[in-house]
Amino acid sequence: MFGLGWPEVLALVVVALLVFGPDKLPQAASQAGRTLRQLRQMANNAKSDLQENLGPEFANFDPTDLHPKNFVRKHLLQDLEDDWNRPAADRSSPADETETPLYNDSYAAAAAGELSYGEIPPYDSEAT
Repeated sequence: MFGLGWPEVLALVVVALLVFGPDKLPQAASQAGRTLRQLRQMANNAKSDLQENLGPEFANFDPTDLHPKNFVRKHLLQDLEDDWNRPAADRSSPADETETPLYNDSYAAAAAGELSYGEIPPYDSEAT
């Protein structure tokens, strides 16, 4: 429940008991539940109205996809996740790919061995 463990929930119950008192705690809990149900109903209504008014081309639209974490995961990391989920035999090796590498050759040479004292590391213009 919201990432809380039993000790945290118990502490919240004790604090609520101290703040509201034993006689008003059931009323406060029922009012909080009622408010939560109303908010959930309003959110569901807004979501259905949005999907209804956007038209058929947005039939699969989910507002949670607009959250930055979900957006990045869906649009940028999906290929990486698919690649990691494939068996190793099905993955293409970097030597087989015809794409240009993400770094230049001097960077690869420096990454292969350590720089000597006073040697300037290569400059990668694409990384800055």
